[in-house]
Amino acid sequence: MARFCEGMAAVLLAQRGGLICWVPICLAVGIGTFFSLPTEPGGQLLAAFSLMAVILVLLARLLPEPVAPLSLALALCLIGLLLAAARANSVAAPVLGWRYYGPVEGRIVAMDRSQSDALRLTLDRVRLDRVPPDRTPDRVRLSLYGGAGIMPEPGLRVMTTAHLSPPAGPVEPGGFNFQRHAWFERLGAVGYTRVPLLAAATAADGHAGLAVFRIRMAASDRIREVLPGDLGGFAAAITTGDRSGISKDALEALRASNLAHLLAISGLHMGLLSALVLAALRLLLALHPLSALRWPTKAIAACGALFVATGYLALSGGNVATERAYIMVAVALGALMIGRRAISMRAVAVAATLVLALRPEALMGPGFQMSFAATTALVAVFGWLREVETAGMPRWLKPVFAVFVSSAVAGLATAPIAAAHFNAIAHYGLIANLVSVPLMGVLIIPAAVVALLLAPFGAEALGLWVMGTGLRWILHVAHWVAGLDGARGYVVGPGGWVIPLLALGFLVLILWQGRLRFAGLPVMALAFVLWHGAERPTILVSDSGTLVGVMTPQGRALSREKTAGFAARNWLENDGDGAEQWKAAKRWPQDADVIHLSGKRRVAGFAGCERGQIVVASVPAEGLASAPCDVFDPERLKHTGALAFTPTKEGWKVTTARARTGDRLWTRWPPAAEGPKSQGQYVRISPTSRP
Repeated sequence: MARFCEGMAAVLLAQRGGLICWVPICLAVGIGTFFSLPTEPGGQLLAAFSLMAVILVLLARLLPEPVAPLSLALALCLIGLLLAAARANSVAAPVLGWRYYGPVEGRIVAMDRSQSDALRLTLDRVRLDRVPPDRTPDRVRLSLYGGAGIMPEPGLRVMTTAHLSPPAGPVEPGGFNFQRHAWFERLGAVGYTRVPLLAAATAADGHAGLAVFRIRMAASDRIREVLPGDLGGFAAAITTGDRSGISKDALEALRASNLAHLLAISGLHMGLLSALVLAALRLLLALHPLSALRWPTKAIAACGALFVATGYLALSGGNVATERAYIMVAVALGALMIGRRAISMRAVAVAATLVLALRPEALMGPGFQMSFAATTALVAVFGWLREVETAGMPRWLKPVFAVFVSSAVAGLATAPIAAAHFNAIAHYGLIANLVSVPLMGVLIIPAAVVALLLAPFGAEALGLWVMGTGLRWILHVAHWVAGLDGARGYVVGPGGWVIPLLALGFLVLILWQGRLRFAGLPVMALAFVLWHGAERPTILVSDSGTLVGVMTPQGRALSREKTAGFAARNWLENDGDGAEQWKAAKRWPQDADVIHLSGKRRVAGFAGCERGQIVVASVPAEGLASAPCDVFDPERLKHTGALAFTPTKEGWKVTTARARTGDRLWTRWPPAAEGPKSQGQYVRISPTSRP
């Protein structure tokens, strides 16, 4: 035992100097634990956790130095959980508890496009007909399908007649939880309107956020005026964060070629802009002997770059991805101001800690995971390459080598995460990035800066034209790569443990000091084995009963060609199937294990069923209440959410989405209707004739 303790002490002492890199990891463990809890922790439990965290921090000061970090690590895990709980309660806002159709009035605070390519508005200061203020959502999001109406403007108060509903739960048990996402966006209802939009009041509001929003939209309009079509939409997306001008076809081509990350104002854009401004300011300061010899030019240039990055953050709308990139750039520039290395693993750790402290929910999204996976891998690899002798390499080849290595490393680091979240792999993404990403640094971002400098003189069109030349090339590459045979592959969605195990193995391999770092390799291998063995449910039922999916030898067969398109698309993607819904509907077998009744006529004309059969109805089926079979209609699905059926020796094992999401703040709205509920995670029903 004594030898074991001595060995542990030696291992921990070997990590001195690198333990700060484990701070965000410990916070992430606590945050992930909070989001995986089946029930919302109460105030007493959170108070107990707070007391435990304080005790562990105090113990760390009393325990021997090699053991003290373990106490701090446990304290940080508890602090991460407490941060997530505080954030979840701080954003609490009313959520619509029923389906609503009627007048909707509100102020436009955001504009983008839906997955169906419709213009989408986010409204605050909402008013609904005959809905009291304490039950009215703070924000609603509307897709516009109506005819001619007023042109939406930032801050304009508008009104229309719309269909609204609460944010939907997962389309299948264990799937993406839109309810949780909407909760942290303070989004209390989503819907659509087919009625033209009307102006209820002018956009005369002095709110600073809306003033910046108007500037963003005015800049976007000017960019699209100079660069029409997808070029203008692309240019607006990377300068102001407004993606409403890019077409669905262009977006799909960028995704298929793994170039869609260029649309998001992330670390690449923020880093390139800051580096350009930093280099330009240092060059200007070096032109005069007084400033070059007597002034701290590096610190002054870093301050100027930080000022420009802050303006870019405001202009881009300040979404989560841009905030994350800004924090990383601010940490790097701050390091330069105090004479430290700008890009280091410690800087990455500080940035990740700040992001998790401010927005704990970011941990659950692909943006945070991919961004920090790529950054961590790049810092580690280029740190290792510093020790490699490259004196014999031609000077012109070094930047080419750096671009190739950075694209390859970032692609390898983010590919598993992207595949896990989006169920797709761009097979030629490395090629597309190698011939496209360098243009962002040498042409597009500099041209955008030139356009900004020329804008006060009305000559911004020159910079935008140069910018459009580079963007035209990227779009051409995207469409060319997307058109290649096998450009996009699909993978089955992984289980819940795959990404945590991949992250753990990756971080141990990168951050741990000593031979134990190679223990991360078998952990990552285990994650891929679990992913390879992932099994999909045999039967899936949507939460409204309007769509059923049955697994067949040809892939998942869908009961309808058009209805519930969002659920259909997600089911097929999670199956690793790239088929369209209408094609999957043609697979529907005549002898399916489930009977789907769509519409009132089919329910009314249903002849009956036998014991053990599964019947799903898209409308209330009161007439089948006494039927011997298991009937799932909207009234019953209201308590369970989406369903997944898996065959067992005893019959069908049913997993409900409501049981998987648990009793959390974001699932308590709308309040559960009175009636029987499934207890636990699984419900067993009698076997069918074909289990």
